[in-house]
Amino acid sequence: MPANKKNIAPSGKKRMSEEQEFEIMKLVLDKFLWLGFGVMAFGLYRIIFDVLEGIALMIVGIVVLLLFTWIIVKEYEIIK
Repeated sequence: MPANKKNIAPSGKKRMSEEQEFEIMKLVLDKFLWLGFGVMAFGLYRIIFDVLEGIALMIVGIVVLLLFTWIIVKEYEIIK
């Protein structure tokens, strides 16, 4: 019988500690941050050629960053 029996869920999969879960969540949310910033930067570049397309891309970037913020607030308690 394995010594880490308490780390195995009923489905047979290993459970992660809170620290491991937080590290994975940071990696995923970091990708949202880069994606949102990249879309906004590309929108700023596209404003040079077509103002409406550039503004639309910047709005998409803002939506991605707001989604990022919503996920953080929903998943983790913010300590003051």
